[in-house]
Amino acid sequence: MRKADIANTICEKVGVSKTEAMDMVEYILDILKAGLQRGEAIKIAGFGNFVVRSKRERKGRNPRTGEEIAITPRRVVTFRPSQLFKKYVNS
Repeated sequence: MRKADIANTICEKVGVSKTEAMDMVEYILDILKAGLQRGEAIKIAGFGNFVVRSKRERKGRNPRTGEEIAITPRRVVTFRPSQLFKKYVNS
């Protein structure tokens, strides 16, 4: 499913124009991205949690050459689905 598919579904269900529906989708995603960029956890009841986690620097290995390399520290986004979401997907 793509953003356009979500916007089309909103357009059909709510009765707004495709442009307005796409603007809604973009606005919601911008809010989520901004919150995650600030390091906030995003909790959507019945859906799940998006959390930013910090990974420290660590050593890795190039699988092709076997050479040891340093993997830089970074922040990653993780998603944990809610129990309701898991039930829905598995039914």
